[in-house]
Amino acid sequence: MIGFLRGIILKKQPPLLLLDVQGVGYEVEAPMTTFYALPDINNETEIFTHLVVRDDAHLLFGFATENERHLFRTLIKVNGVGAKMALTILSGIEADEFALCIQNNDADRLTRLPGVGKKTAERLIIEMRDKLDGLPTTTITRSSNSPSIKNDPVNEAVSALIGLGYKPPEASRFVMAVANDDMSSEELIREALKNSVRK
Repeated sequence: MIGFLRGIILKKQPPLLLLDVQGVGYEVEAPMTTFYALPDINNETEIFTHLVVRDDAHLLFGFATENERHLFRTLIKVNGVGAKMALTILSGIEADEFALCIQNNDADRLTRLPGVGKKTAERLIIEMRDKLDGLPTTTITRSSNSPSIKNDPVNEAVSALIGLGYKPPEASRFVMAVANDDMSSEELIREALKNSVRK
């Protein structure tokens, strides 16, 4: 099992991260909360990882903190929640807000996340309620040297939302609703995700 990686960031195209670890390039999928906490490209970082082995692929998921990885591992144990959906949940809602939804039986808030229907939201509430003690209650904040991906931020933001499970028209609509000339792709993604859950 690969527990963590320390290396140089070569590429950041949410949700995909390419990390050079002593000459080996690791492709890692990460939630947006992790992207907000990463340093700029060509800088060293350390991420905690979880390896998912499937018949057709080995997928590596990365997280800025052990708490975030713990929540991911807890989520994928819920019936009907796979790794991709867990990643989308982590990108669309912060850990403390997620815990609050579970405590308050707020299925409506959970169904605003892409791919989470009413039945899945209810299942999350039932199955996660007993596991709340182990859930992280602190959120990840964006570091002061977090990156701005300069290449066409709007298109990168739309692509990232599609990668997180939004349909292309939805992704485009949410990004354009918050788009500003001086915003980086990560800022666009963050605001678009906030905007999407208010709908």
